[in-house]
Amino acid sequence: AKNRDFLYHALTSYGYTCVKPIGAFYMFPQVPELDDYAFCERAKQLDLLVVPGTDFGAPGHIRISYCVQTETIERALPLFEQLTR
Repeated sequence: AKNRDFLYHALTSYGYTCVKPIGAFYMFPQVPELDDYAFCERAKQLDLLVVPGTDFGAPGHIRISYCVQTETIERALPLFEQLTR
């Protein structure tokens, strides 16, 4: 719950639209561009690995797992913010 809340509040403060998960360990924020594959490629250039939502029936979104150490999320947040520009 700690990682979920931390990631959710950060992403939504950066402008991402996302439904707050209840029981899962991943979330599907909408990306700031139409092509979720292109967004994932841009993220990969920053060493940030996310999965296109299209692969899970959610085009225009990405899948982010938050079952990691909190420090991993802390390091990723500036990259998510950078990807909104």
